[in-house]
Amino acid sequence: MKTFLAPLSRSEEAVCLAEVAKGDPAARDELILHNMRLVAHVAKKYQNSEEDMEDLISIGTIGLLKAVTSFKPDYGSRFATYAIRCIDNEMLMYFRSKKKIRNEVSLFEPIGTDKEGNQIHLVDVLEQEDADVAENIYKEEMIGRIRDQIRSVLTPREYRIICKRFGLDGEEECTQREISACLNISRSYVSRIEKKALGKLRQRFEQN
Repeated sequence: MKTFLAPLSRSEEAVCLAEVAKGDPAARDELILHNMRLVAHVAKKYQNSEEDMEDLISIGTIGLLKAVTSFKPDYGSRFATYAIRCIDNEMLMYFRSKKKIRNEVSLFEPIGTDKEGNQIHLVDVLEQEDADVAENIYKEEMIGRIRDQIRSVLTPREYRIICKRFGLDGEEECTQREISACLNISRSYVSRIEKKALGKLRQRFEQN
C-alpha cells in the first residue's frame, strides 16, 4: 500500500472546503490528496474480494470525489465521517452490481463515528443510500453531463473504455483487467487511456 499524505488540520480543512464551495479546483485536489488514506482504509476491508487493490482504490476515489463535491458543513458531521460514508457507498454499489460479496461483509462492521461519537456501521450506509439526496443529485448531474459531452470529447477507444469501466451507455461495469482482456491490450495501457480520458472530461467540465 502506498504512503498517502497526512490529513489536514481542522482549520486547513475548513479553508479547503470553503474554497471548494467557490469552485476552486486546486482546493478540491488538495482535499482529495490529503484524504486518500480514507480510501485506503475502506479498501482494505474488501481486499479479500478477489478485486485488485488498485481497482478498489480507483473505485473508492470516485466516492471521495463525490464527498468533496457534495459535502456541506450543515450536514452535522465532520468531512472525514461523511467521506467514509461516500467511499463505502461507492464500494457497495460496485460490488452489488457485480454480485460478488453479498455475504462476505458484516452489515454491523464499524466504519467510523458520527458527530456524537457513536459508531457508524455498514447497515447505516445501506439505509442511507436511497435517502442520500446530495449523492443522487450529484450522480444524475454527472451522468447527464457525461452523456452530453463524452462522445465529442473522447476518441472512439477512450469512449469505449470509459463506458466499460463505469457501466455507461448500456455497458456492464468492468475492471481494468477485464477491459484489457476484452480489447487485447495491457492493463497498464487501459489505465493510461482511462486517466487521459478522465482528464479530458474533467477539463471540459471545468470549462463549462
